[in-house]
Amino acid sequence: MTVYIDDAVHPWRGERWAHLLADTLPELHAMAQQLGIPRRAFQNRRSGAHYDVPAALRDTAIALGARAISRHTDRDLVRRIIANARAQYQP
Repeated sequence: MTVYIDDAVHPWRGERWAHLLADTLPELHAMAQQLGIPRRAFQNRRSGAHYDVPAALRDTAIALGARAISRHTDRDLVRRIIANARAQYQP
């Protein structure tokens, strides 16, 4: 089982943000907790279960074991991870 963090390329509120995703929701929530991201920041959406992570925390997530992925060079892997995250969506 793996936790993933993509490129911090999404601008919002003057910062760049990455997406934290995982093979399972328990892994995802555990990593977010280790990063100090509150559970209320969890985004359970049709586009995929994830947390937004500010660029400043990306390296910390990687140091804690998250696998760095790139939306630019790991496209097939990103598609599979997002499909898995969508499959975990529970309205």
